[in-house]
Amino acid sequence: MAETREHTALVAVRMPAGPAWREAVESLWASGAALLPIDHRLPDLEVRALLERARPEMLFDGERVAELAEGVPVEPDVRVVIPTSGTGGVPRLVELTHKAIDHAVSSSTLALEAGPGDHWVCCLPLAHVGGLLVLLRAVLTDSPVSVHPRFDTELVAGESDAAFISVVPTMLKRLLDANIDLSRFRAVLVGGASLDPALAERARDAGAPIVRTYGLTESCGGVVHEGRPLAGTEVRLGANLEVQLSGPTVMKGYRLDPDATDSVFTDDGWLLTGDAGELAPDGSLQVDGRLDDLIVTGGEKVWPDEVEAVLRLHPRVADVAVAGRPDADWGERVVAFVVPRELKRPPSLDALRRFAAKRLPRYKAPREVVLLAELPRVSALGKVHRQRLPVT
Repeated sequence: MAETREHTALVAVRMPAGPAWREAVESLWASGAALLPIDHRLPDLEVRALLERARPEMLFDGERVAELAEGVPVEPDVRVVIPTSGTGGVPRLVELTHKAIDHAVSSSTLALEAGPGDHWVCCLPLAHVGGLLVLLRAVLTDSPVSVHPRFDTELVAGESDAAFISVVPTMLKRLLDANIDLSRFRAVLVGGASLDPALAERARDAGAPIVRTYGLTESCGGVVHEGRPLAGTEVRLGANLEVQLSGPTVMKGYRLDPDATDSVFTDDGWLLTGDAGELAPDGSLQVDGRLDDLIVTGGEKVWPDEVEAVLRLHPRVADVAVAGRPDADWGERVVAFVVPRELKRPPSLDALRRFAAKRLPRYKAPREVVLLAELPRVSALGKVHRQRLPVT
């Protein structure tokens, strides 16, 4: 598994989350190999498809290493290859270099004023950049880390001496619902999906020191904290107010896919995020949502996250997703996919429109309501899989 001047072996690791991961990463890196983490919960069919696309040279299952046919090495500066966690199509395989990972760890450590003795909690999937970065931070800074086998509120409650934890909004809500004391952490990093302002306010009222983070797998995780880019990261807005990123944490490219790589970089080397945003006069970034999710109804722009945040405040709404659907009169209409708190007493369209119109312009209020038992989501990250919402 040693690294040579010409290439580095890529080793896929598929095993349950737990303390053994730290030893596996340390051993793998010491040998000079690069890491491809695979979610052990994936069905075998999906794992085989991932291996066929990633083409690692070896697979480690926690007990033995198996050599794989037709493996392709990575370039010597690549340390990690990790699948994207987005909601659109087949995940791409992001190549992260030694430099990118080292800088992601050092810049976030500086921003959080973290020390080598600070204890981290890893409860995100290790095949997701947010979870993996928690583990790699511990490896690179020789810090203590608790790698949970799964997300469990009681496991988090038992971490009495931990300083930092990284979660997604769905996890934050469950921790608050379970009355877990989050005030004992020095920082609760929240990323991976849009954070509802009402949920953020609720967390702060409970004493949780939340830090909203923004980033992509392609940027080696969260590189913007509370709207402020971390040291070395630059942010600008391009066409359609698309957020663009530059800096040492940006990926090398998509593995074995030069055309896809070219499609997400500008001519001068900035990463196209696919997100729309705004820059305040002080330089802080506000992300409005995915450009692909933008609804244009009657010539007006509607961001689903904003409408969802309002509709979640309705007493009969347990959960909601908003998407656009074709409309002969308006071009697109705003559709609310609602999980009601009580199946026998769902909110009506008129009730939701009146409720939304008190807080938003009327054109942002839904013109159709679809009742669902649950929303389609992407694994443990909490992102709504909008492509799987029903066609109306």
